[in-house]
Amino acid sequence: MERTANATGGPSRERDLFEGAKGDGAEGSVTAGNGTEGSGTDGAGIARGVCRLLTEMEYRVLRELPLGNGRRVDVAAIARGGEITVVEVKASLADFKSDGKWREYLPYCDQFYFAVTPAFPRHKLPDDVGIIVANPYQGAIVREATAYAMNAARRKAVTLRFARAAAARLQALSDRHATLTRHPLRMP
Repeated sequence: MERTANATGGPSRERDLFEGAKGDGAEGSVTAGNGTEGSGTDGAGIARGVCRLLTEMEYRVLRELPLGNGRRVDVAAIARGGEITVVEVKASLADFKSDGKWREYLPYCDQFYFAVTPAFPRHKLPDDVGIIVANPYQGAIVREATAYAMNAARRKAVTLRFARAAAARLQALSDRHATLTRHPLRMP
């Protein structure tokens, strides 16, 4: 059974996500598009649906989190128990095929997912990762992720990185006149 969330935070049906793949154009569905921002098939729209899903599942979520290896993940989430989930958004098959860096994220998480549109050919994704299908309004886990074991030191480093990035973003929102360039955020 897939776990889903919709824009109102209530339960949703995976069918709602797949209606758009047929091109019906209903609000909240993903239609076949050119991948332009706001079309529902762009990475930002997919990430928004993923963030809504994970938030409904009581994760705390950040987009664009830099890791200690110099890479940056599309979505990072921390569960109530401290488990770290990383989600790599793929807006197209070409995007997936041209990006081999995702394996470098595995040591930095307990679970790893690809997030794709309903129309994405999911059989092309590796068998050992989770899959989230999302549109800008909702998401569904259609395959659970394999559990990875993070060592304690790395977990602490990722958790501190997450907390510092979240605090810096909150401060930037609350004090728009301050600049982070004068005192750049240094990550451990």
